[in-house]
Amino acid sequence: VQLQASGGGLVQPGGSLRLSCAASGSIFSLGSKGWYRQAPGKQRELVAAITSGGSTNYADSVKGRFTISRANAKNTVYLQMNSLKTEDTAVYYCNTDPPLLKWGQGTLVTVSS
Repeated sequence: VQLQASGGGLVQPGGSLRLSCAASGSIFSLGSKGWYRQAPGKQRELVAAITSGGSTNYADSVKGRFTISRANAKNTVYLQMNSLKTEDTAVYYCNTDPPLLKWGQGTLVTVSS
């Protein structure tokens, strides 16, 4: 299974981005999925997760600003990021929750004026 995250880029504080993650294998459609991020010099952290039943959980730092969703038929998971802050700058990855698959390359999100 290969995980391909996309949609990152450079955005000003207060801006929005929508990340997408597509998986090559159907196994990704099973169970919970998560978006993770790793900022320079920091450990990778889970920022949002969605269960197979559609329940969602968010890290306190992104609650109210980020929204995770999924399209099982497309084996895809999304992360809508609004009101972005400079501290959201990181490489964003998708995986299962907990992370069981090989990590993809991620997509870089840079929030800067």
